[in-house]
Amino acid sequence: MRLVLLVSVLICAGQLLQKRAADDWRGRTLTWQAKLASPWLWMAMASLAIGMLFWLVALQSVPVGVAYPMLSLNFVWITLASRFLFAEQTDLRHWLGIVLIIGGVICLAGKL
Repeated sequence: MRLVLLVSVLICAGQLLQKRAADDWRGRTLTWQAKLASPWLWMAMASLAIGMLFWLVALQSVPVGVAYPMLSLNFVWITLASRFLFAEQTDLRHWLGIVLIIGGVICLAGKL
């Protein structure tokens, strides 16, 4: 269970770092070489790669039918981070979806 949570956090970090890289590129004319030189992009790729390695380890002990749905926590982490780090708006339907996701994860956690 802990490994699945770690994977979720690493994937979330990778996604947020990708967003940061994309924000840096916005409004600028950059070559692909300049974009590939972005430290944000490299940190994103590292986070996602490490997450994948931990995912492979997690799948050795957690059934994929339980582990994969638990990655829906990514929606929760990303929503919270986008709200507080990027000042993005979150409406009531979004919060309701998060509550349902958390409820589903709690139900699945009981199977471990």
